[in-house]
Amino acid sequence: MVLKLIPCYPCDHRDQSAVLTALDYSTKYESPFTEKYFTQTMDHFNFNSVGNGSYSQRYLITDKYWEKGYGPIFFYTGNEGDIWDFALNSGFIMELAAQQRALVIFAEHRYYGKSLPFGKESFNIPFVGLLTVEQALADYAVMITELKQQLAATACPVIVFGGSYGGMLSVYMRLKYPNIVAGALAASAPILSTAGLGDSRQFFRDVTSDFESYAPECRDAVRGAFQQLKQLGEQQEYSRIQSEFALCKTPSSPKDVHQLNGLLRNAFTIMAMLDYPYSTHFMGSLPANPVKVACDTMLSGPDLGVLFTGIVYNSSGLLPCFDLYSLYLECADPTGCGLGFNSMAWDYQACTEIELCYESNNVTDMFPPMAFTEKDRELYCAKRWAVIPRPGWLKIQYWGNALSTASNIIFSNGDLDPWANGGVRKSLSSSLIAINISGGAHHLDLRESNAADPVSVINARKIEADLIAQWVKMERTRSQQSL
Repeated sequence: MVLKLIPCYPCDHRDQSAVLTALDYSTKYESPFTEKYFTQTMDHFNFNSVGNGSYSQRYLITDKYWEKGYGPIFFYTGNEGDIWDFALNSGFIMELAAQQRALVIFAEHRYYGKSLPFGKESFNIPFVGLLTVEQALADYAVMITELKQQLAATACPVIVFGGSYGGMLSVYMRLKYPNIVAGALAASAPILSTAGLGDSRQFFRDVTSDFESYAPECRDAVRGAFQQLKQLGEQQEYSRIQSEFALCKTPSSPKDVHQLNGLLRNAFTIMAMLDYPYSTHFMGSLPANPVKVACDTMLSGPDLGVLFTGIVYNSSGLLPCFDLYSLYLECADPTGCGLGFNSMAWDYQACTEIELCYESNNVTDMFPPMAFTEKDRELYCAKRWAVIPRPGWLKIQYWGNALSTASNIIFSNGDLDPWANGGVRKSLSSSLIAINISGGAHHLDLRESNAADPVSVINARKIEADLIAQWVKMERTRSQQSL
């Protein structure tokens, strides 16, 4: 999902020759954040677990704009990746902090980035079992509470922010810890689809819709290219597939063709998610309007090679060929898990609490039929992690679509984002506000202001800022009355 760090068009973010690392960015742009570590409880719910151990949880903090002891605290609930990547791509929070004189904290999610409770052993069984949504939320609750004490900020209202899975966590923080969190901005948070609510065909249908909206011929070209790939595979013309796609090794089986299908589908997914109106360095290095660029490139070229080498990977032009199994890993998330430790963490979460049973079928979408049913998930997860998923658990634990009694949550979604229809698109009350951003991609509103921003996101940020200011004022009034 949104915010996974995976190989994508036009390059693999882990190709360090092509893309600056997050720390490179922090140096280049003189980030206002200071990196710190918080001594965190390993297991919040079992007092005898792992010897009552603790681990070092990374967080970033800046008081650049803070009115000490009075201004609000803006807390980003870190999601599935290195926390620097989110801090350096969520500039709206800093803009809002300047307006409202807030302290800003970005907290890294356990088992991601450098916040590994058991170091390199973190993904061994049974150590990985402490990777749950509940533990992550408790981490944030404890961190907020203790940092407020340390910083003499006990009277400062806390607003949580998050994008994608991080947005889900912001919603859950407001539901689970309303005594700690006064409000939440959940950008592009698919809290319904990941709880098993909705249509398994929706996600890849909406990816297709982005390309179709630019040009129906683009959708047809993609569908035709996949059909051509299928025919080459059935005819066992593996040498031609290798040549067309500049693969490092010649495919030798239907399994290899399936892997290539997954890699390509993943790339089109990223283009749709990150279809920003300006170039970005988030999850790779993308040009402005990547869907448009991709479609124009496809429609100008006659063969599959244009589809792959000219559009999907290797914007740096430094890779001489493409290794199917190092660029993309099939996992419990059909939208892609990425590579490295972060991918292992997300794969485990997709095998336990996070439901991502999305399929493509070549009827409602432009991709080859690739099913991922609950049974497929169960078989994979039992083999990979020795766990049996619990369908419906997020719905039980975090209310599903029965949110009407909650309060002070903004659900923002862009209509270009394939995750949007897995979230809340209609306001549920005067304090459960849905904001739909025309021409907006994946959590565009959290990004810093840009001259190319559509008017819709400028207006969305204004509404968000006004609501958050109201919540801060309400929380101060409530606190004074309780005293």
